[in-house]
Amino acid sequence: MNDPLSVWHRLADGAVLLDGFHAVKHALRFGAQIPVAVTTDRAATLALAADLAPDLTESLAALLTEVPAAVYGTLVPRPHPTGVAALAVRPARGTQWETLARLPRPAPVVVLDNPRNLGNAGAVIRLAAGFGATGVVTTGTLDPWHPTVVRAAAGLHFATAVERLEADALPPGPLFALDPEGEDLRDVKLPDEAVLAFGSERAGLSPELRSRTVHLLSLPMAPQVSSYNLATSVAMALYHWSAGRG
Repeated sequence: MNDPLSVWHRLADGAVLLDGFHAVKHALRFGAQIPVAVTTDRAATLALAADLAPDLTESLAALLTEVPAAVYGTLVPRPHPTGVAALAVRPARGTQWETLARLPRPAPVVVLDNPRNLGNAGAVIRLAAGFGATGVVTTGTLDPWHPTVVRAAAGLHFATAVERLEADALPPGPLFALDPEGEDLRDVKLPDEAVLAFGSERAGLSPELRSRTVHLLSLPMAPQVSSYNLATSVAMALYHWSAGRG
């Protein structure tokens, strides 16, 4: 039988780091392949599972290996208070693209145009999973599978499609972009096949993405308020889409 720590070190560079109980819970619940998982307190983790995720108690019992806290601290960049971590297999890029490109789609795709903040990107992926969005695409240099993004998303990358693409290679569908100059979001019905694009809080939409936009939309905002947080903007748009479905 392979030593779990040897497996960890062998797979770490190419795997998705799941940092914390909730990230592991969500990844398991949505079908992630997890070859190795560790905890600093196996009994406490299984008790937490029995309380918060009884559907996964058996799977976690078979998967978890207890390690000393000092060892756990060497495996993750920022130890989580729950003392749980795992490595998961990242979904194949082709599979992700097939999900994003499929028409008709049951729900919009969210595009983050050149995002800068890892935590914000993770919060958006968590929102997308919660609303049942088809997926989240990022443009630019930010890796949406960065460990900080996965941690902020609580492992919900596996509940939706997540990919980084160039602005000229976005999934098909009518492109709606959020911009202060656009039409009031409340006056527009968003179709399920919409591609919803959001620029960064500081720079807004890139010229490349703005040139491809079919509809510019604005969020309701009181005078002299300059902007919303990125995740808040995505939440407002997805809620509007969801409410519009009746």
